[in-house]
Amino acid sequence: MTFPAPFYRWRPHPWHGLTVGPEPPGLVHAYIEITPFDLVKYELDKETGYLRVDRPQRSSSQHPTLYGIIPRTYCGVRTARLMASAAQGDGDPLDICVVSERPITRGEVILDSRVVGGLPMLDGGEADDKIIAILATDSFWCAVDDISGLPEALIERLRHYFETYKLVPDEPPHVSIGPAYGREHALEVVTAAMEDYIEAFGAE
Repeated sequence: MTFPAPFYRWRPHPWHGLTVGPEPPGLVHAYIEITPFDLVKYELDKETGYLRVDRPQRSSSQHPTLYGIIPRTYCGVRTARLMASAAQGDGDPLDICVVSERPITRGEVILDSRVVGGLPMLDGGEADDKIIAILATDSFWCAVDDISGLPEALIERLRHYFETYKLVPDEPPHVSIGPAYGREHALEVVTAAMEDYIEAFGAE
């Protein structure tokens, strides 16, 4: 029996086994960890590639969009250099928030997304950018090619979520977020994270 190429006899690791996307850095894959309907924070287990329960959310805040990672990216030295106040990258794959008009209720899905901007998040002195993208096949948001085309209220919700989702009572916040940036800078961040990945793990 012959199999189509490429054919995976075993499930590929979402971070290392998938490609960055069809036309990176502008059109990238997003592996979704969390949907807007989740009250539990799921996170990719780096060793196995399965989703791990990180923690139930302490507050009632829910993620405004789909949320996951861009495969074969790594927030290292190059990514950190793009954020003036960052001492280093957070050592994780680059995070991505994907806007979709139709509700997508399942995690652990792969989708194509168009990069339109991002939020420069600093977490404990580490660069932890949140790339913002549009579901590539979404006909409702198809005219949006930059973050300026998205409703300001949506960007405010994203900012509020990331400013509060790690808050612990009686402890000072250790997350700060600068002004949102547009597509041009977001493409630089994705490119830097792709290059950081190659340096950390190799091209193949």
